[in-house]
Amino acid sequence: MTRCCRNGLLAAGGLALILLGGTVLAAGTGAVFGPHARALTNRRFQRTPQRQARGRYLVEAVAGCMDCHAPHDWNRQDAPILPGMEGAGQEISAVVRGLPGRIVAPNLTPDPETGAGWWSDDALARAIREGIGHDGRALFPMMPYGHLRSLPDEDVASIVVYLRSLPPVRNLLPQTQLAFPVKYLIRSVPQPLPGPVPQADVTDPVQRGAFLVNAAGCADCHTPPKMGHPIPGMDFSGGRVLEGPWGRVASANLTQDPSGIPYYDENMFVQALRTGYVGARQLSQIMPWATFRNMTDGDLRAIYVYLKTMPPVKHSVDNTEPSTYCPIDKSWHGLGERNHMKLTRVE
Repeated sequence: MTRCCRNGLLAAGGLALILLGGTVLAAGTGAVFGPHARALTNRRFQRTPQRQARGRYLVEAVAGCMDCHAPHDWNRQDAPILPGMEGAGQEISAVVRGLPGRIVAPNLTPDPETGAGWWSDDALARAIREGIGHDGRALFPMMPYGHLRSLPDEDVASIVVYLRSLPPVRNLLPQTQLAFPVKYLIRSVPQPLPGPVPQADVTDPVQRGAFLVNAAGCADCHTPPKMGHPIPGMDFSGGRVLEGPWGRVASANLTQDPSGIPYYDENMFVQALRTGYVGARQLSQIMPWATFRNMTDGDLRAIYVYLKTMPPVKHSVDNTEPSTYCPIDKSWHGLGERNHMKLTRVE
């Protein structure tokens, strides 16, 4: 699923949880006094070809930044970015349903009037990993700083260098306007990093896959939620329903259970993310295969290896079947009626 839409749906579910929680006090003092943010520094990341290349790879192949920060043509299978609009931003609430107000992914190009031309390098770095905008406000958690928080310092520097290399695009966008009480409650979400983040050890394929799966936010879509939080024991078992210009679909079960994808081998997995097809079956546009197809074979194979280590979870999901109620994830999707809650016996 595209980064913006998956995190938008998470945020909308989280809103329900917060509202049921009931009080600003439960959200912490940040809801009243503003987000906990560190002061910006004047550091400037050295522009090098190596950093620009690494940043481009992370932005365009792994993290899917342009899924949110650029408008797309949803009439085409790969939902490409509209010509000349890479990094120019868009109003996400016009694409994703059910968000608490007007949510805007800003223009990240170096345009000085409508983009990030006057934002400092550290302002971009702080937004990416710590969830604080250039103007000091807490960013709506659709921005996946919770995942990107673990990016090494060098990777963040590379992303900033790449964003600075984008052609400036004049694209005036409205400001994000969150509904009450969300605009106050999200102030407690961002937290400063406690210190430098070193390079991750990705020599082992499983560790490499875990790093990539986190950076890509795969679990956000492929783990069903309850009250805005992942259902315990249902990791990567699918069933999250996603609605937008791509239609209404539920995410797939990626575990090795017979209800998941045990029939995938490594080559089939790579081929699906390269082409958007599993055999003759077309993947939904909201599955960001058009982003992931830009990964190296080694990275895609590492993701496959990591996913195979996930515990098998029985959870039937099939978008070719009529939607029925699923008692496990409390939503409606194909084969939902086949799923049953596990009952705990009380002695």
